[in-house]
Amino acid sequence: MQKTTLEQWAILEKVVDLGSFARAADALHRSQSSVSYNLSLLQERLGVTLLIPQGRRAVLTPAGEQLLNRVRPLLNAFSHVEMRAANLQDGMRTRLKLVVDSIFPRGRLFAILRKFQQAYPRIQVQLTEVLESTQRDAEVFTEADILIVTRRQDVNGRGEWLMNIDFVAVAHPEHPLFATPEPLTAEILSLYPLIRMADSRENSVTAGDAWTFSTVDAAIEAVMSEVGYGWLPQAHIRSQLETGSLKVLPLNHGVRRATPLHLIVREELLSPDEAVSFFLTLIKE
Repeated sequence: MQKTTLEQWAILEKVVDLGSFARAADALHRSQSSVSYNLSLLQERLGVTLLIPQGRRAVLTPAGEQLLNRVRPLLNAFSHVEMRAANLQDGMRTRLKLVVDSIFPRGRLFAILRKFQQAYPRIQVQLTEVLESTQRDAEVFTEADILIVTRRQDVNGRGEWLMNIDFVAVAHPEHPLFATPEPLTAEILSLYPLIRMADSRENSVTAGDAWTFSTVDAAIEAVMSEVGYGWLPQAHIRSQLETGSLKVLPLNHGVRRATPLHLIVREELLSPDEAVSFFLTLIKE
């Protein structure tokens, strides 16, 4: 049988965060005597002093700080359970399932997720990153609410063009390609390994050896390690281009390419709810 309750720990956390019994009582809509009684009972049952006065503030003792730090995750978890129950009661969705091609700019993606979390903290986002080689009949595609993918025709749902992702031909600055006569031709490129992602198609050049990697990060690392050259998404390698750890290849044509990304909403969401509509607005901004 537990000697203490989550309610008592929550009161302690509020007192510590606000710095006084009076402020905590106001925030919790309790009397100050109720706050004081619960904390006295908490310390009595633990046999440990948790709070001491410091000027006008109540601060944790070293033991109190150690114990509260251990309890905080439990308080957060319990708060999420209650918020989830509130969502279920209100009929609001509790989860948003996303499928996003990994060539989508990471900075933009996480900025969108941050704004969405701030607006809908009760909704859990389940994000799956894919490359175009992923099987389209996989469960992750059929259950997704929103998809950002390259091949619109392979996915059921209402879709539209979202943006083009720019790819640029690059290699390590010390790659032998930079020591050959310019401009580089397809014949010269075919002498060296081509680094590509999944089943990306390189039809404009004849590759001698094509090394295929299953993630964007792995392909970037391979090019940076002088394994070969390749067309990489510019947004993902902006810092490497700025620092000179990757360098644009002087091709006679085809230095840059564009791959379209499409935004697709699951067919069942014929009338997107408020949360989905807000997420779609963020993506299209």
